[in-house]
Order: sequence, then structure tokens, then C-alpha cells
Amino acid sequence: MRWLVGWSSTATGPAAKGESRNVLPVGAHLLWGDPDPLWAVGDWRPDEVRVVQADPETRLAVFGVCGATDDQLRVGLFAARGGALRHLTAWPGSYTVVVQVGRRLTVTGDLAGARPVFHTPWAGGTAYATAALPLADLVEAALDVGHLAALLACPDAPEALGAGTPYEGVRRIPPGHALVLRGGSCDITSFEPAASLAVAAPQLAPDQAVDGVREALVEAVRARLAVARHAPDPEGRDGLDPGPVPGMGPAERRAARGGPAPGIGADLSGGSASATLALLAAGLPGRPGSLNGRGERLLAVTFNDLVTHSGQMYREAELERARSIAENPRLRHVVVAAGEEALPYADLENGPLTDEPGPSLITAARHRRRLLAGSADHFVGQGARQVLDAHPARLADLLMDRRRRHLLRPVTALAKADGPSAQSVLVPFTVYRAARKLARTPYGDGVAETARRLLERQFADEPVTGGAVNASLAALTWCRPGPAARWLTGEALAEVSVRLSEAATRSPAVGRPGERRARAALTRQAADHRVLEQAAEVRNQRLHAPFLDNQVVLACRALPDTLRVQPGARASVLRAVLSGAGVRDLPPGWGATSHATHAAAVRAGLRGAVGDLVQLFDAPLLADAGLVEARVVRKALRSAAEGAVLPLDGLAELVSTELWLRRLLARRGTCWTGTSAPRQRAVAGGVVPRASL
Repeated sequence: MRWLVGWSSTATGPAAKGESRNVLPVGAHLLWGDPDPLWAVGDWRPDEVRVVQADPETRLAVFGVCGATDDQLRVGLFAARGGALRHLTAWPGSYTVVVQVGRRLTVTGDLAGARPVFHTPWAGGTAYATAALPLADLVEAALDVGHLAALLACPDAPEALGAGTPYEGVRRIPPGHALVLRGGSCDITSFEPAASLAVAAPQLAPDQAVDGVREALVEAVRARLAVARHAPDPEGRDGLDPGPVPGMGPAERRAARGGPAPGIGADLSGGSASATLALLAAGLPGRPGSLNGRGERLLAVTFNDLVTHSGQMYREAELERARSIAENPRLRHVVVAAGEEALPYADLENGPLTDEPGPSLITAARHRRRLLAGSADHFVGQGARQVLDAHPARLADLLMDRRRRHLLRPVTALAKADGPSAQSVLVPFTVYRAARKLARTPYGDGVAETARRLLERQFADEPVTGGAVNASLAALTWCRPGPAARWLTGEALAEVSVRLSEAATRSPAVGRPGERRARAALTRQAADHRVLEQAAEVRNQRLHAPFLDNQVVLACRALPDTLRVQPGARASVLRAVLSGAGVRDLPPGWGATSHATHAAAVRAGLRGAVGDLVQLFDAPLLADAGLVEARVVRKALRSAAEGAVLPLDGLAELVSTELWLRRLLARRGTCWTGTSAPRQRAVAGGVVPRASL
């Protein structure tokens, strides 16, 4: 795991300064020293950490993939002297910026939340980092059981989660904000272009908006190619393709070498988003067969699941489309055949400790097998659905804008999505009525209604069958319980209900429901992507998710709602992006979406691992914390394995949180060293007992 850490102490107080001087992060590289030191921790590449300095008290450090030149960084540093922040977040790529001007420190987050910033009071000032666990170690934080309850009960509701983390006293800055420290004091300010969510983001004409998305994606991909060009070769071959090794498959060759192949790679089995990135990355430099002049083709990976049978038709169609795309001379195609060892819930006992819990923990082994066959710099399409698709609540936004006629096509498509039935003729009216109700419901009333539902355990109308109509109707709310909420205890639900009630009173008006729900969904996806990066990490590999970049998020926000809500909008936008980049010959069926294979794999994995999962919940730490009743979860796991209709996403969240707690409490050592280092690691005393709720 790579992270940066630093702190700002008070201008006075020699005792506090003395304490800070005797505490050092383990395995760190000091970028600048007292009185406000900054370290880079972990296996950062040389091009991933850059420092520009104007004078001893004016300097800038950028961490991650940043498309700005050194001259642009210097211009940004001089502009930041006056307190301007937005330009620091406008460069292509995914990165964190730390600016020091005198005793003022500014640390920028990002719009999606994929590169969060955390902070906590310490030594008379404020410590900050891009990971929460090191700060928790620093202050010897206890576990925040209330935050875990909120994460399980309402995972995509900012009202429930707030600015907290699983560690008491460690806070995160919201997406679109920056942390500003002045002599130890802490302030959080927004750098978003839109002044308020109460005002709709400016939306361009459809063609102009799509052009903006294309330009942002091209620049995001180009920034990664520039970094990969100078990346060190993990095998010492200067990035040249070694060719086939007799008797070994692609995944076996990667595993034998201890890491991924050097160069650029992308998924062809991750849907239209990752395929778009693959084609853009392969087509940006000049002649076919050459990438960045290194004599290397882009490595395109297709994941072929051989275990599940219900999605065979979709798998075969996806594989055929991938082979058709891979006929491009710039691509080298690799098919990863996966058996039972790559199903969800496989190899749960051997995973690493992540900074926070997340649903990706149950699929980490599956993703790691795919990534082992990839390249040292590997593109993934995470976040595309959230930034391009229309959240169902955007239908209410259209009604608020008096654009009723634009609801016709999406509600008609919903009526056809689940197949013909006696009730399908009523679907358009039902969806329209739900959208109108949401448009007329004040924010405070909507959040308060969810708080009431949690107290009364009303989960009957939550979608458990996966039907498009049921899912859309359930999403047409300001806020709703998550899929794991039904298995939480009454005490845990009451805790989350109080959080929601306070939020409803504190923020009576926040604007449009669709835009707010879409941002929350993006934040949720970005957080899970960050967990996936840590849980499925492959040595010497970097995962790149351009759809989570600031500039791509901004470009996608400019897409008109009337375009977003149309059936097939995401595939249409990506086709236009590729067409504008010169890629027009796409195979039939490209852009088709189906969750059949994923759902089948999850159920097959649950069925195969049910014995181990039941044993995991024989004496769960979640029960010790008062969040669940162990027998209730065991019964649900057995029922789901036998085919009962239950929200599998909710069970995945329970299992992943229990796994994370066990790994957290089993860890040894802390992230700090020195004579004044903390005496014990975070939550070393165990899980907070039930009575603390």
C-alpha cells in the first residue's frame, strides 16, 4: 500500500514539536522536514512523486499519475500562493497535491473519492494522510462501531456515513474538498466548480458534451502512457514482449515471474468501458504494433469463467466480441481460464489487510487471478457506470425541470427489461408516479422516512430479485437502507436512524435528488475500487481507472440528463468517443450489458464456500460489537446457498466486514517507529462491546 503522511503542528509548544520529531513512519522517504514534515511511504515509482520548490517555505508535491509538466506544476505553485485550489485539480490523471506556503498546508482530494485524504488531531496540531489506518495507529484509535453500522445499513448514504471512518477520531474530507492547515488548525474547503448542489451543473449540447468526454478520456489515457513509458521494468527487459514460454499459460508465466508483464494492458472482459480504454490506449501513439516506440503491443485480457453454466451464452458472446476486437494489430489477446479457485468467496483466509472494509474483499482472489495475467500498467473501467449512466433518481430531476416527455423512452425500456408480464403495461405509470413523488418530497422528509424505516425494520420493498423495475423503483428515493440492513440488530439500526434524523434536521435543503444520489453512488464505487486495489494488489503493478479522474468526472457531469436517461446511453457515448478517436469497426453486440454471469458466479461461490462462511460466523466479531446476531446470519447464508431469494450483495458486505475485522485484530506491529511512537496499534484492545452502542 502506498500513502503519504505529514502533519502541521502549532507555532508554539516545544513539547509537541519534540514529540513529533521522535515519531517516524515505517519505510518512509522524507520529502521535506520540520516544522511541517511530509513523507512518502511505500513503493512509489520515481515519476509518481514530484516536488517543485520556489523557496524554502513555498513548495508543492504531487503524488500519483499527473499529466502536468514540471513547468505547469511551478505555475500551479505560484498561483496557489493566493489560495486558489481549483487549478491544482484540473490536470489529467489521478493524484494528490500537497502545497506548502509558509505555515499554510493544502492537501487536495478528488471529485470521486478514489484518492481520499484523512486527518486527526495529534500533538497539538493535525496529522493527515492518504490512508486512515496509519493515523489510527498514530493516535491509538479505537474502533468506531457506529460507523461500521452505518456502512452496513446505508452504505451509499452520505447522511449516515458523514465524515467518519472505522477508527474513532480519524476523519476524511468529502469528495471535491481540500484540507487546509494553518499552524496546526484545520479547515476544509471545496474546490468544485459548482457552487452548490442546489444549482444544476451546467449541461452542454449533447454533441459538445460527448466531445468533452472524449477529450478528457484521451488526456487521461495519455497521462498513463507517459508514466508507463518511464516505469521501471520489473523483469529488467526494458518493456519488451518476451513472447510465449513453451508449456506455460499466460497466468502461469506471470505467477512464475512473480508479477505482471511490463508495459500497458487493459481488460476486454470488463464491459464496454474497459474495452474503450484498451482501444484508446492502443490507438493513441503512431504506427500499429508499436506503443510509445517500445516495440510492444497492448496486452488485452479476457476473463473466461468456466464454472458457472447459467451465463454460458453471455460468456461465449463476450469472448467472441473480445476476439474480434483483439484482431487489431496493436493488441495482444490473452484469455484467462478460471475455475472454482477464482469464484467469489474463494481464498478468503489469505487476503491482505486493507485500509477499510469493502465488498471487493470477497472477490479479491478472482480479480487477482485476472490481474496476474495483465501488465505492469493495467487499465480498468471502474466508475464508468456511475459517471455515464443515469441514476434512476434523475427521472425526478427531469420532472423538476418540466421535461416530462423525456421520461417516455426510459420508462418504456423498463417495462420491457424484465420480459412480458401481466403487469408490464402498468410499469410506465408506476415509475412515473414514483418519480413524481420523489420530485415533490423535500430532502429532510425523505431522509427522515428512511430513518423511520430502519427503526421499524421495513425492508419488504427492497429489491432482492434483481429485476430492473424493482431496482429502479427502490432507487427513486432521497435515501434508502442498504441490502445488509435487514440482518443488523435493532440497536445498530437505531444508531444509524439517529444519524439520519440529525442529518435531516441539519441540512433541510440540498437541491436535486438525482444529482445527489448519483454523486453518492460514485463515491461508493470509488471507495470500493480503492479497497480492490489494496486487496488484489499485484507486485509491481498499477491499476488505472481513468473514469474516476477529476477531468473525466467533470466532463461526464456536463452530459445532459435527457441524454443520460435514454436506453443504451453509456454504450452510445462510448461509441461516439471511439469514433471521434478513429475507432469505428466495433463487433455486433458491443456495449451490451448483463449481470447474469456475475450473479451466477456469486451464487456459485457462495454455494461452494457456505461451510467456511457458516464457520466464520460461529463466533463473529460483528456479533461481539452488537451489529448482528450470529444465528441469523448463519441461517441467511445457508438459505442463500440453497437458492433462496435474498440480497446477495448484503451478505457479501457482512462477510467482507467480518473478514476485515479479523484481519485488523490479527495484525502485528504498527505503522510508526521512534522513541515517541504509539505504544499499541489501532484497536489493539479488541472490538468495542455491545454496550457501547
